[in-house]
Amino acid sequence: MKALTTYSLLACLLVAPRLAAETKEPPVPVRTFAPDYPPDMLRGKVSGIVTVKCTIDEHGNVTDAEVVKFSQAAFEQPAIEALHKWKFKPAKLDGVAVSTKAVIPVQFVAPD
Repeated sequence: MKALTTYSLLACLLVAPRLAAETKEPPVPVRTFAPDYPPDMLRGKVSGIVTVKCTIDEHGNVTDAEVVKFSQAAFEQPAIEALHKWKFKPAKLDGVAVSTKAVIPVQFVAPD
């Protein structure tokens, strides 16, 4: 019986890391804000996109936002400012809130 108990414990230790990876839940936005449209871009009816790499902390706040790609430089700062106002249901690992990295595209669509 002792051998069975040792085997069962070893099996649990080997399976636990795989289960932990399978129970990760991604962050989910619960409150978003549209970015302020730069007036010159709005007048010119210029659309664009900014891709932002950031951390979503264990409280659901956006931190360490950094632009990695943009179509128009004028959209960079408004995109960052808008993302800092967003709120997320944080990512979870085994039911515990954790911080995680994310890449978020912010679109600017000029009205017709």
